[in-house]
Amino acid sequence: MTVSGLRAALAADPALGAGNVLHKLIEHGAPLGGPGMAFDTEVDGHPAFAGLTLGELRTAVAARAAWFAARGVGPRDPVAVYVRTAADCMLHFMALTWLGAIPALMNPNIPGDVAAEYIRRLRAVGLLTDDEHRRRLAAADRGLELGFGPDAVYDAARTGAGDPADAPAPYRHHDEDPIAITHSSGTTRMPAAVTQTHGNLFVGTRVLRLNKPRARGTERILNALPAPHAAGIMSLNHALCNGADLLYLSRPDDGEAVVAAIESWRPSGVFGFAVTWAELARIDLSKRAVDSVSLWFNTGDCAHEPHIRHLVAAGSHDRATAQGARRMPGSMFVDGLGSSEMGHSAFHITHAPGTERYGRCVGRTHDFAEIKLLDPATGDEVPVGEVGLCGMKSATLSPGYWNDSVATHRNRMNGYYLTGDLLYRDEEGYYYHVDRMVDAVPLGDGKWLYTAMSEEKILKACPDVLDCTVVAMPGDGGVVTDVLLTLHPWADTDADRTEAVRGVLSAAAAATLRDVLVIGPERLILGPTGKVRKFLMRQRHAAENGASPEAVSGATREGRTS
Repeated sequence: MTVSGLRAALAADPALGAGNVLHKLIEHGAPLGGPGMAFDTEVDGHPAFAGLTLGELRTAVAARAAWFAARGVGPRDPVAVYVRTAADCMLHFMALTWLGAIPALMNPNIPGDVAAEYIRRLRAVGLLTDDEHRRRLAAADRGLELGFGPDAVYDAARTGAGDPADAPAPYRHHDEDPIAITHSSGTTRMPAAVTQTHGNLFVGTRVLRLNKPRARGTERILNALPAPHAAGIMSLNHALCNGADLLYLSRPDDGEAVVAAIESWRPSGVFGFAVTWAELARIDLSKRAVDSVSLWFNTGDCAHEPHIRHLVAAGSHDRATAQGARRMPGSMFVDGLGSSEMGHSAFHITHAPGTERYGRCVGRTHDFAEIKLLDPATGDEVPVGEVGLCGMKSATLSPGYWNDSVATHRNRMNGYYLTGDLLYRDEEGYYYHVDRMVDAVPLGDGKWLYTAMSEEKILKACPDVLDCTVVAMPGDGGVVTDVLLTLHPWADTDADRTEAVRGVLSAAAAATLRDVLVIGPERLILGPTGKVRKFLMRQRHAAENGASPEAVSGATREGRTS
């Protein structure tokens, strides 16, 4: 069967969803010798970076499904998955969903004490882990019980020994069946557990990847997204449904490792988070062999303009000419704004070397998403051009937080899910992200300091600045703002950037500016996904400057999960 014929058959199958793509591919006649997945670590004797065929992938997953079934794991059993490699994460995601169980995928960088408490709150029936993470949990508070006995702590190194022939028939999922629990980035400490279903996590794949032509640049995908994230599951299903080659990296926050993988594996597209592009901004791509890349795809937090421009200037793409298709310099960058709760990015915009719509523009909405910008106090829709709180209706939305109905219902207003983002819309229907609600700082008289938009403007005004954090805190007579800068390696550390920073802030925000400070990369506080934990940086900076950390404007409860 051709790829287009297979895609058509999949698109017409109403039972296809996020939990059974592997089985449905084989049911509809996908060749077992076709592309499955590749990993950066060895899998069952297959060398690292050597792709498993679809048949080999099914065998590896069936072995693990049989192993778990023999230990009594079955439908609707939550199983925590706390492992280091992308291979262990994704193979066990597919094995557990084979049984109808619910894998709770955990970022490998979560500290042991946080992981232990998170697992306890899941009320999981067991834990799949490896030696590294078993030691991490053992070093945590020994008085904290996980909720199950030692026999339910499974070793990821042993599960591949199951007999594939003993795997039971695949579980038949309904659209509302949970197929995974993913979690927030934990930028404020304890991650929030987000329920993903067979239906909600497949809407984007069905609408955008099966019912439309295959996107250029997705023939050979390097996945630099965290495997335990909802976006990691979606990229897996996207690649399998479209017959694409797919390589998963276990350390997507390591920019040098991502570039090295591009050079050796030669992908046409690279998927990642904004933190990935910030890491790549440290590297001179003109001196690296990244010409195979024609597409960079971002989700989670929208990306910064300097980072996007750095990427679209690299890579290459095909262009039709009178002499036929020719390979030309430059690439495309697809940006948006998404979260695990949203299930799929609601927005999209494509940048190329000649495009100029930046300023934290996240584009227009996808057809499956209804967006309204709401007044946080009244819930009424705000006018065009006015900043409002993003409300969303979509079949892609998660049904809520696992074992936490309070948080589930707190984030709803007038029938809309509140993403926690502040945006405005222009007359052409383009949306612009200005800040997270919890990070925006009221300055009085209806004026606000929007930290994310301020950081975007500073990065554009100061090309030698790699990243920055705006810290607002109470001071004598009102709000005081400090700006913390992280520089490119080649930047002049002694240069005074105060007036450049002041010049791009709004008048009200500029009046609060006290200091512009250069900090080293070692001063950054990073979360499990590599994202800067700005709330903790603000608290630390406030404490170092004699202010109460509790008074600092910043997140007190986790929202978007990139």
